[in-house]
Formats: sequence, C-alpha cells, structure tokens
Amino acid sequence: MATYVLQRLLISIPVLLGVLLIGFLLLQVVPSDPVELLAGPEATQEVRDSIRKDLGLDRPLYVQFGSYLVRVLQGDLGRSLISNRSVAEELWLAIPPTVELTFMAMLWAIPGGLALGTWAAIRRGQWVDRLVMALSVTGISVPVFFLGLMLIRYVGFEWQALPFVGRPGPLYTWEGLVGIILPAITLGGVLVGPIARMTRTTTLEVLRADYVRTARAKGVREGRVVLAHVLRTALIPIVTLIGLQAAFLLGGAVVTETLFAWPGLGQLAVGAILSRDFPLAQGAIMILALAFILINLSVDVLYTRLDPRVRRR
Repeated sequence: MATYVLQRLLISIPVLLGVLLIGFLLLQVVPSDPVELLAGPEATQEVRDSIRKDLGLDRPLYVQFGSYLVRVLQGDLGRSLISNRSVAEELWLAIPPTVELTFMAMLWAIPGGLALGTWAAIRRGQWVDRLVMALSVTGISVPVFFLGLMLIRYVGFEWQALPFVGRPGPLYTWEGLVGIILPAITLGGVLVGPIARMTRTTTLEVLRADYVRTARAKGVREGRVVLAHVLRTALIPIVTLIGLQAAFLLGGAVVTETLFAWPGLGQLAVGAILSRDFPLAQGAIMILALAFILINLSVDVLYTRLDPRVRRR
C-alpha cells in the first residue's frame, strides 16, 4: 500500500508543477500591473522602477518562476499586496470555511445520490425511476449560480427561512450549522445528479449478475442482496465519478462562495485576481491544485480497498 501511494505521489509532482506554471503565466497576461497598485497614480517613474526591482518583476519570466518555486519549497509564499500579511496566513484563514462547505455538500449529496440511484434501479421502468432520472438530468443541467440565486431569492430573502450572507460561525456552532445549509445545498446540487445516474446504471448491470440471482434463490432478503452484494460491486465506477466530481466541487465552491459571501478559498482567489494581488492568487491556485491532487489520490487508495487487484496493475 505504501509503495502504491508513493507512486501516485511521484506522478502528482509534475502535475502540480504544471498547474503552478500555467497559473503563473496566466497571471502575467492579466491586463494590470501590481506596481501601479502599490505605487499609486501619483508615483514617479523612479518610484515605480524601484518597486518593480524590489518585487523582482524586472527580471525575465523564467527567472521569476524559478525564484517563486524556490520560495515555495522553502515554505515562503510571499506577502499579500493588499493586506501586507503573509499569503500563508491568509490561506490558513480561508481553508477551513471551504473544507466545511465541501464536506457538508458531500455529506448530503453522496448518500442522496446513492439512495436515489439504487431506488431507481430497483424500481426500473416505474414512475419512481422516471422521477429520479428527471431530477438527475435537471440537477446536471442547472448551473450552480442559478440554483444558488433561486435559494437566495426565495428561501433566504422572501421566506427569510435561512441566512444567506456570510459565515455566521464555525460548523460546530448552531449559527454556523444553520448558515451553511443554503451554500451546501447549492454546491451539493452539482454532485447528486451524476451520482444518481451512475448508481442506477451500474446497479442495473450488477442486478443481472449470476451471483445476485443465486443469492435471491437461496432466500436472502432483498435488502441484504442490494447492500451486501450489489452496491459493493457497483461502487468502483461510482467512486470514480465521486472522486472526479468532488474535485470539481472546488470549482463550484468558487461560484458558491462568491454568491453567498462565504469567506473561503474560492472567494479569496477571486478577490485576489480582481484586486491584482498576484502573490495571494498564486497561493490560492496552488492550494486548489493540491486539494485536487489529494482528492484523486484518496480515490486511488479507496480503489485498492474495494478491489485489491488495482494494486497489481
């Protein structure tokens, strides 16, 4: 197991370097200059040149990127141009809200998608099946921002049933638990539809297997057949989808956090890019890439638990 995990980590290093390079280059083509932000409109050319030299922006791009990589390896992500605080400190404050939001979205979306897909497969061709598939297609088709705006307008604004602005508190408090409901529903809505469709498809295939018919012939209860025999076999493609969709939740979190003014990593990244705070934006991109890699690594490890043959491939 340790060797398998180490191999996956080694494969992830070039991916992370590529993400850092692409993020660095994209920030270079943004039509803005951080020197103008720091110097102000009234600064002289000498002051601008001095700031540019202090930031290292007068050097070639490959030298700037190399210096950035060296600082990252040393644990120095730089300082924010806006708040003048270290980027690591800014990220440390933004990561917990994003983790809370992603966790709560997955907490209801994954079991909900599994239950709906299994129910639809068992009731294939009936009204339940058609209803679940209609809801799944709707969930896949509706953009994150549309669902969020509808929840804000009706549940939050008109009905005033739940708060919809900001993070009232940590998840372990009542205020924090209530305040995360609408953002978690919005973000999880991206996940529940694909999981339900994949669960239905894979469950239908397994239900036709010989060993399932044998278990039923032996008098095993239907609930035990589904839980102990069908779902375990059907979980590998479902886990693949969950891993991919969970990683893409980070992209949905950017939109969700912006809609609900949730002080997480997504909103931090958007604010840093809009305010031309390049060190903070680069740090946020790196953390998002690391989260993506770790989620996929977790999926690979889970494969080996569900099917030990994966380790021998």
